[in-house]
Amino acid sequence: MKCIYCGCIDSKVVDSRQNEDGTSIRRRRECMSCGKRFTTYETIEVTPIMVIKKDGSRQAFDISKVKIGIMKACEKRPISMSSIDKIVNDIQRKVLNSLDQEIPSSAVGEMVMEGLKEIDEVAYVRYASVHRQFKDINTLLGEIESLVKLKDNLK
Repeated sequence: MKCIYCGCIDSKVVDSRQNEDGTSIRRRRECMSCGKRFTTYETIEVTPIMVIKKDGSRQAFDISKVKIGIMKACEKRPISMSSIDKIVNDIQRKVLNSLDQEIPSSAVGEMVMEGLKEIDEVAYVRYASVHRQFKDINTLLGEIESLVKLKDNLK
């Protein structure tokens, strides 16, 4: 593995650990030339899943885009990174475990909203307003009312 500090290709593994869900291995490495340490991650290479956008175009599924969208919806909210990571990992698992090689972006958005609805209503409404492209305040109010009804039914 090439050192990110000096470019030397000789390094030794100092520590290896699996992540919590067993999908990757974290390796702590030490450069044999400069002695600095850096971290690498080893993951299984999977067949790319294509996301079908609203305009019909296709692009490879990128979980980092999903995470960025969730983080924007959760800005200035009391939501821990571990909660966000849990949603992201759940979505990634669902997408990768599906037998389809293509998934509509709307399905990914619905998965995000399902996860956000469970942890924070404000983040859910923020994300839903972008994902569902509310045309006016009445559409937004309708979504909020359905959320309130759902919450009342759970009590």
